[in-house]
Amino acid sequence: MPADPTTTVRRSPAPGAAGAARRAELRYALGRVLPFAVIVLAALADVLTSPEERFDRFLIAAPALAAATWSALGTAAIGGVAMAVTALLSFVRGDPLVPALLATQVLLTVVVLAAVVSSHARQRREAQLRQISAVAEAAQSAVLRPLPPRLGTVDLRLLYEASAACAHVGGDFYKALKVRDGVRIMLGDVQGKGLPAVEAASLLLGSFREAAYTAPDLPAIAQRLEASMARYAERAPESEAADRFSTVLLAEIPDDRPVIRLLSCGHPAPVVQRGGTVESVALSAPSVPVHLPVPVDAPFTVEEVPFGPGDRLLMFTDGVSETRDASGAFYPLERRLRAWSDEPADRIPELLREDLARFGAHGLEDDTTALLVVRDGPGVPAGGLPSLPRSAGVPV
Repeated sequence: MPADPTTTVRRSPAPGAAGAARRAELRYALGRVLPFAVIVLAALADVLTSPEERFDRFLIAAPALAAATWSALGTAAIGGVAMAVTALLSFVRGDPLVPALLATQVLLTVVVLAAVVSSHARQRREAQLRQISAVAEAAQSAVLRPLPPRLGTVDLRLLYEASAACAHVGGDFYKALKVRDGVRIMLGDVQGKGLPAVEAASLLLGSFREAAYTAPDLPAIAQRLEASMARYAERAPESEAADRFSTVLLAEIPDDRPVIRLLSCGHPAPVVQRGGTVESVALSAPSVPVHLPVPVDAPFTVEEVPFGPGDRLLMFTDGVSETRDASGAFYPLERRLRAWSDEPADRIPELLREDLARFGAHGLEDDTTALLVVRDGPGVPAGGLPSLPRSAGVPV
C-alpha cells in the first residue's frame, strides 16, 4: 500500500494578516522611539523655558516606557541617558548638588531598576509564549498535514482558514490519500469551534487514514467514521468532543474511469466545472451528519458523476456557502467559479479567499475550507468518455 505522501504547500494568508502585521510593526517601532522622544522633548522644553518650569521631571518616564519594548540592558542604558541628561540640565540651571539633584537621581535610579526588572520579566514571558506557540503549531500541523499538490490522476489545491485567532487548525478538516486503485478524499466540518472541535476533527482524520486504505467503498468508510465517534463517546463521555457531530463529504476518484464517486453525510454538495459550465452536484439522498445524536436507519447513497481530464470539482465547507454580505445575500459561488473558468487552478484558492473576504459583511468569520480537485490523468478508456447521467444515486 502506498505511503501517505506529504508535500508542503503554501497556506493562504489570513484575511487582513498583512495589514495587521504592518500595524503591529509600526506600533513596535513607535514604542522603541518613544523613550528617546521623551528625553529630547523634555530637555528642549526645560532649556527653552524659565527655570521655574521644571520639564526635566518628565525624564522619569523614559525608562518606564523603554521597559515595554527594549531589553533589560537597553532599558538600563536608556535610564542611564535620562539620568545623565537630568544631571546636565541641573548643572545648566545651577541647582545645588544636595538635596535637589541627589533626590532626583535617587528617584530615577529606583525607576530605572524597576523598569529593568519589568523588562526582564516581559522578555521571559515572551520567550515562554514563543515556545508555547511553537509547540501548538507543531501539534496543529500534526492534526492537519499539508496536502500534496498531486495524487494519482488528480491535482489538489487547498484554501484553509481557521477562524480562531492565532490558530492554524479549526473545526474544518480535510485529507486526501492515494490508495491502490485511485484517490480517496475526505472534507468535513465539526459542529462548533474551539479545542473540542479540533479534537473531534483529529478523531475523524485518524479514522479516515485507517479506513481509506482498507474499506471496500465509501459507505464502509462512513460507517467506520460513525463507529469511531461512537467508541470515543463511550470511552470519554465527559469530553466536549464526544458531543459534537460533523458533516462530511467523501470522494473517490478511480484511476481507470472518468468518474468521481461522492457520499455526503449532511455536507454541502460540491460544485463541478467542465469548461465554462459550472453546477452543483445533485445529491439525491444525503445521509445524516456523523455522530448526530438522532437514531437514523437509512442506507448511504453514493453519487457517481462524470469527471474526465480537465474537469474541476470544488469541495467546501459552510464557511464558503454561508458567507453573507451586508444585505444578507449568500455568496454566489457558482457565478464566481463561472467567471474564473479560464483561470489556472493554482489561482482559484487565492481568488476565492480574497473574494470571500470582500463579500462577507465582517470578512471571514467562520472556519473556511475549499479543496479544488482537478482531473489531470488518464482515466479515459479507449472509447472516450462514457455517456453518463448527471448524477446516479447508488444506495448501499
